[in-house]
Amino acid sequence: MDPMDIVGKSKEDASLPKATMTKIIKEMLPPDVRVARDAQDLLIECCVEFINLVSSESNEVCNREEKRTIAPEHVLKALEVLGFGEYIEEVYAAYEQHKHETMQDSLKGGKWSNGAEMTEEALLAEQQRMFAEARARMNGGAAVPKQADVDSNVES
Repeated sequence: MDPMDIVGKSKEDASLPKATMTKIIKEMLPPDVRVARDAQDLLIECCVEFINLVSSESNEVCNREEKRTIAPEHVLKALEVLGFGEYIEEVYAAYEQHKHETMQDSLKGGKWSNGAEMTEEALLAEQQRMFAEARARMNGGAAVPKQADVDSNVES
């Protein structure tokens, strides 16, 4: 199967981040083992090809079920069809762990999680302070008003 048939792009367009892949490769090997650059590139190409293969088969499984969205069970079925059934349990465990971590992250909240605990006035004051900082940066580093100045602007 031609790579153009799989993703509609040339083989060169589909790649994985080399730094991340190199880190993964090195983490899987003993510290005294070195990997030639060509071998790293070959491993990365193998990973891309594997992803294309599993994605393509997952899509076929999805289409056979007359679904429009590839779900995790389609990927697991694709692994079985492709002869990688021995990895299904480990893949499913990794998927469950990812789901759990994602849920924990969303429960912890992100960068703005403290917003739910702030009053509307405090949120408005914070917004004004952030606007003032942005204006100062845009105006070449002019002084940013102190919190008290921002609070007085909020009241007016």
